[in-house]
Amino acid sequence: MSTNSTEKKWDRRSADTAERLEAASRYIGPGKQFKPEDTVALLEAVIRAGDRVNIEGNNQKQADFLAECLNKVDKSRIHDLHMVQSAVPLPVHLDLFENGIAKKLDFAFGGPQAGRVAKFISEGKLELGAIHTYLELFGRYFLDLTPKVSLICAYKADRQGNLYTGFNTEDTPTIVEATKFRQGIVIAQVNEIVDTLPRVDIPADWIDGVVQSPKPFFIEPLFTRDPALVTESQILLAMLCLKGIYAEYEVKRINHGIGFLTSAIELLLPTYGEELGLKGKACTHMILNPHPTMIPAIESGWVDTIHCFGGELGMEKYVAARPDVFFTGPDGTLRSNRAYAQTAGHYALDMFIGGTLQIDKYGNSSTATASRVAGFGGAPNMGCDAKGRRHVTDSWLKVGKEMPTLDRQIGNMPRGKRLVVQGVETFGEGRAPVFVEELDAWKLAENAKLDLPPVMIYGDDLTHVVTEEGIAYLNRCADIEARMAAIRAVAGYTEIGLKANPDETRQLREAGIVKTPEDLGVDRSRANRSLLAARNIRDLVSWSGGLYNPPARFRNW
Repeated sequence: MSTNSTEKKWDRRSADTAERLEAASRYIGPGKQFKPEDTVALLEAVIRAGDRVNIEGNNQKQADFLAECLNKVDKSRIHDLHMVQSAVPLPVHLDLFENGIAKKLDFAFGGPQAGRVAKFISEGKLELGAIHTYLELFGRYFLDLTPKVSLICAYKADRQGNLYTGFNTEDTPTIVEATKFRQGIVIAQVNEIVDTLPRVDIPADWIDGVVQSPKPFFIEPLFTRDPALVTESQILLAMLCLKGIYAEYEVKRINHGIGFLTSAIELLLPTYGEELGLKGKACTHMILNPHPTMIPAIESGWVDTIHCFGGELGMEKYVAARPDVFFTGPDGTLRSNRAYAQTAGHYALDMFIGGTLQIDKYGNSSTATASRVAGFGGAPNMGCDAKGRRHVTDSWLKVGKEMPTLDRQIGNMPRGKRLVVQGVETFGEGRAPVFVEELDAWKLAENAKLDLPPVMIYGDDLTHVVTEEGIAYLNRCADIEARMAAIRAVAGYTEIGLKANPDETRQLREAGIVKTPEDLGVDRSRANRSLLAARNIRDLVSWSGGLYNPPARFRNW
């Protein structure tokens, strides 16, 4: 067989990368370092029009300096970029589309830019690929959405170009491996360059350029919830969850969403949860960022293990001081990893509980509306029944046994199911009804020319809905009609809820498919702040023994 190189060339990618790096070589010095003032020119050397580009931006750390520099490149040379990144929470991420540098976006989480994403889609400034789950997007990095150039961030680099990502490792290893092992280019911004790193998270030979940014990267305490803002309604929902779900199924392996409901649950564990006798029976293994509202439960001995997607500002010393609970390295600091935490969430969890903006009459839910594309983050990986799961837990098996139709699909084969719980007040922000006939996602799909409405959690994955009216045990429903009736029964005074038939609801309650607070023996009068283990941020600091150092905006003392 001939090996004549004119017949087939197998190194086009690496040759292209070498050509780009040669063009950038005059800016790059020892240790792969380059000067901040050369950043725009360096990006113009390594990026070409139409490239697929990743800017690291996640919950906890942002390659914000590199994003700002990318906005300053010559758009006559660099345009129509396809951005493939976990999150777009900063204005500069969307400025790329406003400035004509980027054209298409595949992402997972919009956050504060949710309204602007929706506006850009409707105005045709942004072509939407898809709103992914994190694992889905990571998976596509290794298949059909591999970045050609990735702009990442880390806390520190050493003189050789090795990187320390520290407390908030998050997405960095996944981005770098996908890019560099497909002959791409990786550029890093760091807060400082030092002689010796606490540990090496990313080796220098996977990095092509390092710049010490003029200021530390932006970081937001996204998972900090002030107990002072937890409402009595949220405490009632938390009591329903603990009595009607946590106690009912004794579920141990859990992911909590980031809303105030799950914060209320966390703050009720050492009080109401202990009263229910759940300690040791529920919430022993968690996939969570280091939520400050978990401190009282951790200190009370509830938790065996917490693996984190990322860090949380102010929790550094507390996490380092609790190595039996958190995954910390030989250097004593947290080593978070979003891909590992998402994988654990997808396959090892028994329950996901979170909230949403809209639920339709069938139980489908979405946080992407016509005017606000918040994205899904990791919720769909946590809030689904992973078909690849093969291991057994008691709570997983119990939910499966309660499903009346499983045998019609797989005969007498035993199988379990994950608890997927949506806990919502029937009216959300601005008194907008959470329960709707049709999700806004349909309109968004029309505007963005998507083949599918962007649904966060599909109705057939949803097992429980919790509202101030009670709990709908959807996993116990025999068909879609019964599921719709159960949803109507807990939908309150929304358009959906007003269609509930009292006789039908009574029958559902008798069958144990719908349970009100009274059915569960939950005393509504006890739903007040006296049940919270901590009632403000200062209480959390006290619970932590002074190890929790909350950001200034949360300090009022």
